[in-house]
Amino acid sequence: MSTVSTAKKIGPVLATFMVANNMIGSGFFLLPATLARSGAITALSWLLATCLAVVLGAAFARLARQHPEMNSPDDYVRPVLGRDFGFLTSTLYWVSSWIGNNAIAVAAFGYLILLLPIEDGYGVRLAGQLLLIWLMFALNMMGPRPIARFQSFCVVFGLLPVAAVLIAGWASFDQGIYRAAWNVSGESDAAVVFGSLAPIFWAFIGLETGAMVAGVVDDPDRNVPRATIGGVLIAGTVYLVSSVLMMGIVPADVLADSSAPFALVAGEMFGAWAIPVIAAAAAIKATGTLGGWMLVSGETGARAAQRGYLPSIFGRLRANGSAGWGLFIVALSMSAIAVVTMASTVGAQFEVIIEMVVMLVVMAYATAGVALLLGTRERPSGRRERLLGMGALVACGLLVWSTPVDTLIGSLVIALLAWAAYRGFARRGAETA
Repeated sequence: MSTVSTAKKIGPVLATFMVANNMIGSGFFLLPATLARSGAITALSWLLATCLAVVLGAAFARLARQHPEMNSPDDYVRPVLGRDFGFLTSTLYWVSSWIGNNAIAVAAFGYLILLLPIEDGYGVRLAGQLLLIWLMFALNMMGPRPIARFQSFCVVFGLLPVAAVLIAGWASFDQGIYRAAWNVSGESDAAVVFGSLAPIFWAFIGLETGAMVAGVVDDPDRNVPRATIGGVLIAGTVYLVSSVLMMGIVPADVLADSSAPFALVAGEMFGAWAIPVIAAAAAIKATGTLGGWMLVSGETGARAAQRGYLPSIFGRLRANGSAGWGLFIVALSMSAIAVVTMASTVGAQFEVIIEMVVMLVVMAYATAGVALLLGTRERPSGRRERLLGMGALVACGLLVWSTPVDTLIGSLVIALLAWAAYRGFARRGAETA
């Protein structure tokens, strides 16, 4: 039973918006530019991806009912598949969190560069991303409370101007521009719709957070499914509306080359004065998201170390509660990822990172489907659990099928390296656990 008192638990509305907020991040600011290379037909990809996310969200909500104290993938994997798979799932989920942080840094600096008197380029972009990573590391070293306050500030001041663009933008929507952008990829409509699923699904990473915090939700059996599915639908609607809107205001080729699509659209709507305003707002929001997710990466690594899945150094907390050495290693790893993923444009670098992250997360999501499908002796699977498990596996399979082969190979290499590391040091922790 949860140790959180009923008075301190959150209701279905707050839980729903918490799940939605966890999904509305860097993808909101950069995905329109990434998808503009394919065209407005990706609106159909958004609809399909939202359906897949609803299925996966329902699967996690069911797992939360079976494991009410669940706060890590290990909690639902280990009882069904054993400690080895529990390690692999938890570790891949952790790795995906800090690799994904690089995508947030890419988005933040993509907007920030518009405010600086310098030209965009490889060196400038790399230096900017590294600066943001280490600034957020330094802020995290001050403890969870300062980073939470910073993130709250960024949410309030970062989203208000962007919301104004979404509301007022329809007055500038041009059906001719939208129709001309329908499919600019040169591929068939079906190939574009399915091929866009992997980058689009980046927007839905975080759908599992409602289940992970079921212990602080009032009446979780009823409210976690509502919050999860409601949050997915809210996030999907916001992403779909913003993507359609921007592709009907700015030509696809111009949008695809932009490092700051929201600022570009604001300039088309209101004039040049709006570009720095929206760029500043988006940079603030994305930077706050980066700081918050670095905190999550540190906390996730600490929990994994406490379970014997990572070296003990990741579990050493400073007096103020920060992860210390664990976060330092994460920041170093993020810096290396920033170097090896550098591409010709912000959008291209963003796409490389998010496709790899999606595949790592999909591996963790697939184990959720297996856990529901197989069940345990104490919690045997019924018809509903088996159906949700099969649905989750089908959704994961479709996402894998839509991913480029080189991305799949890279994700597999990461999984194998994680397994080798486990054999090297985590097995000793398992023997003493």
